[in-house]
Amino acid sequence: MIVATTETIAGHDIIEVLGLARGNVIRAKHVGTDIIAGLRNLVGGEVSEYTKLMAEAREQALDRMAADARAMGADAIVGMRISTAMVMQGSAEILAYGTAVRLAPRS
Repeated sequence: MIVATTETIAGHDIIEVLGLARGNVIRAKHVGTDIIAGLRNLVGGEVSEYTKLMAEAREQALDRMAADARAMGADAIVGMRISTAMVMQGSAEILAYGTAVRLAPRS
C-alpha cells in the first residue's frame, strides 16, 4: 500500500477514486506514566513515555487506515493527513485519513 501526503504518486496515474479511507484510535494516559512524567516535569526534558504512547497510537491509526483502503480494493492512499483531538481529560484520539485510489503505471 502506497501512502502519500501528496495528491499524486510519481510515475502513476490515478484511475479510480474509491473514497475516504480512515483509521482512528483513542489512547488514555496511565497513572504510572503520569507519575514518571510529573517527575520529569521537575527536571525538564522530553517525556519519552508520552512520546512512545503517541507514536504507537499514530502507527495503529495508520495501520487501520491502510486496512480500510485495502478493503475498498485500493492500491494507494493520497492526501493522507493525521489529526489529533482531546476526547476527555487524559485521553486523545488520533485520526489518520486520506483518499483511497487505484493506480496504473504511467506509460
